[in-house]
Amino acid sequence: MDMKINSSEQLSPWLNGSTWPPIRSSSIGMSCFTMTFGAISNLTALCILARSRIRFRRQSKAPFLLLTVALLAADLGGHVIPGAFALYLHMDQRYKLQAQKPTTFCQVFGASMVFFGICPLLFGGAMAVERCVAITQPFFHAAVITVTHVRRVVFFLSSLALILAVLPFFAIGTYATQFPGTWCFLPIHQPQSTPDTYLALAFSCLGLTALTLSLLCNILSGVALLQARIKPRSTNTKSTGHCTRRPSSASTSSSFCTLDVEMMAQLAVLTVVSCVCWSPFLAHILVMQINQSPRPSDNDQYGFTLLSLRMASWNQILDPWIYILLRRAVLFRVCCFYTQRLLETANSSYADERRQTFSLQ
Repeated sequence: MDMKINSSEQLSPWLNGSTWPPIRSSSIGMSCFTMTFGAISNLTALCILARSRIRFRRQSKAPFLLLTVALLAADLGGHVIPGAFALYLHMDQRYKLQAQKPTTFCQVFGASMVFFGICPLLFGGAMAVERCVAITQPFFHAAVITVTHVRRVVFFLSSLALILAVLPFFAIGTYATQFPGTWCFLPIHQPQSTPDTYLALAFSCLGLTALTLSLLCNILSGVALLQARIKPRSTNTKSTGHCTRRPSSASTSSSFCTLDVEMMAQLAVLTVVSCVCWSPFLAHILVMQINQSPRPSDNDQYGFTLLSLRMASWNQILDPWIYILLRRAVLFRVCCFYTQRLLETANSSYADERRQTFSLQ
């Protein structure tokens, strides 16, 4: 296996030890903070999921739980492993002087960035598809989609991401040191060889496809849930006619706070966060690979690449907080507060109506 990187293909126009900007201590501190905070957040979310395992199994939601654990585990690995590599580059200034030399370190760092970058997007898409099937085709989901099948899906998606990440180890594409010399990734800016272009396009298109699939499946699931909620209410309204009934707090809160609604709320927020965090980076890679005409060095392009990468890294910090904050207990409290406000409004309207009736009599 050839571990060498062609330096003529790897180097960007700015890749010169004398032109690299110095790394500030604030950047090192921020890197340490985000890595530590992200790891703690993901561990906390995994502990919460472990405590709610019995509730998920009891209600036949184990496939969703398994996919969620896989997503959070990928987020945790994405913080610890690439974060440790990036911290090493921040701390070891000597590496910057040797950046023009082909290194195994950059290969491994770039592979970890690709693997832990694409895995959460693929798992998020699988979660959206699983929930869409469970809500729109519940009998088919109960009969066909089992934990064993979901494990195979997790293994397949992980293998797909791993194959994409290790292709440069077999001389199919390269990994390049990126501005400002503190991370390694697939070549993005300068015109590259055909394998480099195809690898970058595969990473970008695979991520954008997963985001689009998640968005479409969540829209279908949300529409199906709304229809399921509206139909019983319209039936009850027709059957009761014009009779005046006081709303029940227990029935209203239970209809809003089912486990399906909990998981759909988590998935919807997860999809929005993933689209906001990952779309700039993925779209930027796609545009840069399509438009590969020779162009002079542009610091704005390098700055936007670094900014979009930081946005993508925050997705792995926000993911666990979606499951921490949008739990059933939290949703139940929000629903109860909302229901209480509805009850107060209904009671006041009922009291006003009674007063008007007595005054007319």
